Amino acid sequence: MDQLARRRATEEIRVWPRSFRDRLTAPLPGWRDFLSLVVQGGARPSRQALAGVADLPVRRSGLPTVSSAQTAVTWVGHASYVVQIGGLVVLTDPVWSRRIPGVRPRLTPPGVAWRDLPRIDAVVISHNHYDHMDGPTLKRLPRDTRVFVPAGLGHWFRRRGFHRVGELDWWESAQLGEVGFGFVPAHHWSRRTLADTCGSLWGGWVLTAAGQRVYFAGDTGYGHFFSDIGRRYPGIDLALLPVGAYEPRRMMRDWHTDPQEAVQACLDVGAPRMATMHWGTFVLSAEPVLSPVEKARQAWAGTGRPRADLWDLAIGESRILEPADALRGDPAEQPGGMIP
Repeated sequence: MDQLARRRATEEIRVWPRSFRDRLTAPLPGWRDFLSLVVQGGARPSRQALAGVADLPVRRSGLPTVSSAQTAVTWVGHASYVVQIGGLVVLTDPVWSRRIPGVRPRLTPPGVAWRDLPRIDAVVISHNHYDHMDGPTLKRLPRDTRVFVPAGLGHWFRRRGFHRVGELDWWESAQLGEVGFGFVPAHHWSRRTLADTCGSLWGGWVLTAAGQRVYFAGDTGYGHFFSDIGRRYPGIDLALLPVGAYEPRRMMRDWHTDPQEAVQACLDVGAPRMATMHWGTFVLSAEPVLSPVEKARQAWAGTGRPRADLWDLAIGESRILEPADALRGDPAEQPGGMIP
């Protein structure tokens, strides 16, 4: 990473282009796509597909106690994880609300009650869609919380009183305490209102500390970026990957991985372990509610990897990564590595 990129990644307020449409890897869905979706019955599952709601796994056992040399992840639901890493507590795409605009109420409660959270050291946001950037939840955070967001999204947080906001472009990184936060590409898009399509960037995050790396993919379709991420961030120990909201495939293919693609993405980034997300919380698409995790298990079995390395967590369940010996190589020498 050159000195200009290092400087830009640490600045609080930056000037960004008005549009990031040039970062799209597929055309956005048009009105014909939505009309076709309505004619075909929409993107919502049938009554039969919703029959598995009662079987959705929930295990609210609280956050584990870990040392600064350990990393723990706890699935709150959808794309929200509590990541305890390098002595910090980090939230990914926090959504604790019962409802978000445009969809039915959440099927399962948050895996960790808000009152049971410790002080949050940092929040990472993958993009500005309502199921990933929830205003009512973010409003509950202290305004001195460190927030890391995609390029072009910082003004939304600063207008709401957050004053420790870091905006990053793809392949830039920042540091908080002992944890590195690397912003990496995704095959997706952004929109908060009818007037701001692709007005901010989208992506995933690689968190690095204590010789361990966790990749949080956010929302993404399948494509070449996964291999790129694996090359630039060697030694990813755990990949948090989306497995739901993939039907009807014709419309969702470019923006959401299906379970088989998510497993392949885990292989592409070089992670030995995968944790599932983006299922079992909100009804966003047409597949049966249990299908994402069932198909992920099938795809994982097909790789021959140990079953224990697929972390198909229940909502509220935690897993701990034990300390690693060391990172594979010096991250400061890797493109997109940590900024001292």
